[in-house]
Amino acid sequence: MGKKNKRRPHDDDASHRRHPEQDHHKKPHHHHHHHPSSTPNPPISSSLQHQHQHPLQNDHHHQQQPQPPPQQQMGKRPTFASYLETPNLPPKVKVLCEILASTHSLTVEKVLEDTGIRVNQQDVEEVLKLSYGFPGPAVKFFRWSGFQLNDKHSPYAWNLVVDLLGKNSLFDAMWDAIKSMKKEGLLSLATFASVFSSYVVADRVNEAIMTFEVMDQYGCPRDIVALNSLLSAICRDGKTAHAVGFLRAVKDKIRPDADTYAILLEGWENEGVVAIANARQTFGEMVIDIGWDPGNVPAYDSFLSTLLKGPEGMREAMKVFETLRDKRCYPGMKFFKLALEECVKTSDARVAGTLWEVMVGRNRCRPNTDMYNSIIALHCYLNNIDMAKRLLDEMVYNGAFPDLQTYNVLFQFLIKSRKLREVSAMFTEMLKNECVPSQANCIAAVRIFMDIGDPYMAIKVWKCMIENYKTDLEQTGNLLVVGLRDLRRLPGSS
Repeated sequence: MGKKNKRRPHDDDASHRRHPEQDHHKKPHHHHHHHPSSTPNPPISSSLQHQHQHPLQNDHHHQQQPQPPPQQQMGKRPTFASYLETPNLPPKVKVLCEILASTHSLTVEKVLEDTGIRVNQQDVEEVLKLSYGFPGPAVKFFRWSGFQLNDKHSPYAWNLVVDLLGKNSLFDAMWDAIKSMKKEGLLSLATFASVFSSYVVADRVNEAIMTFEVMDQYGCPRDIVALNSLLSAICRDGKTAHAVGFLRAVKDKIRPDADTYAILLEGWENEGVVAIANARQTFGEMVIDIGWDPGNVPAYDSFLSTLLKGPEGMREAMKVFETLRDKRCYPGMKFFKLALEECVKTSDARVAGTLWEVMVGRNRCRPNTDMYNSIIALHCYLNNIDMAKRLLDEMVYNGAFPDLQTYNVLFQFLIKSRKLREVSAMFTEMLKNECVPSQANCIAAVRIFMDIGDPYMAIKVWKCMIENYKTDLEQTGNLLVVGLRDLRRLPGSS
């Protein structure tokens, strides 16, 4: 199956306004897909065709082995993406979506035929992606377009139909589509990933598990990649305890891998502070089962991020961080950002420095401008101006560039520390980079330059003020006039 992705994207299912795990334009969630592209698509089964004359009415599917999980009461209805909210749709796709959204499934094929529109595989995919809210007409559209395409729908279009039916809890019809795909060898793990997700979001975890148990009878192996896909679907819906329980039941037969535990630990992380004890237990089981793995960054990232939410918070997280470091294992950017934010809140420059040295100094990750701003502000607040300036100087080497906030924080604290030569240099650099100091910083700079008898810099800052700010100038102007008169620099002064 090849090396699996270590970083998992978020849920791709339709209930989250994106489209199914089988989208061949996106990276998979914990697993690879393959879409046979040269195999002809079968005609949609007669059971599936009749299913959607009344979209919410289910016929019995054919009693052939293997039997899919039984259908129960319809689950919660998700919110679907709509063509009305999708900008820049091709006119043809928009017209077809409008027809499906406004026409009964009994008459939709005739309306479609009357348009005279010709479709290709990509058109079918786009229309299906935006028609989840109208399953009956969508399935009729799929059949109608199949006549034009000589029943050569793409595997992705078939997977969209499976996902569309599943997300509407039309499970009998979903299994009919799966049977049609099986006949032509079009089934892939992507298909079953969709089925797992559909059952889980309908609060039918047991049926998702039953689907996993029968998938090898449909030609898809029940291997670790398939198991991870199931666990991912369960965890994404906030049911991590179910996923952990099922893993314990099957791990003697299917050996878990790094992705398995990363999925579970991300699940616990998403369930918040109440899951900290469970996360500790899962982390311990991971170390026993697969040991320490420097490549398992997502698992360490999620576990440490979870610990930060607990009562021991940073203390416990840093204790585990040190253990990881001893094993040459490290978390990722997510924990680094969260921990850095916590350090800023608690003014903990020591821990921030440790994190920065390990994560940045050893090229574990490249901080962005916001992260630099946080640690620069922290050192400024603690009067470590030299460290703050050093961080400013190193930013560009890590691909981050100072912005208005970076400069203003440093400028403010240089003024406060009365480092006037550095204030002058910073002011010049800010203007050169088109970062105008805040009005408050300008006022403070004018005041301090007048206090030390440097009217040249005071006037320079004042000119910047009147060019960029239109209000609250009088007090600073008066201050400048009085100061210049006292220095005998004002024309006409005695």
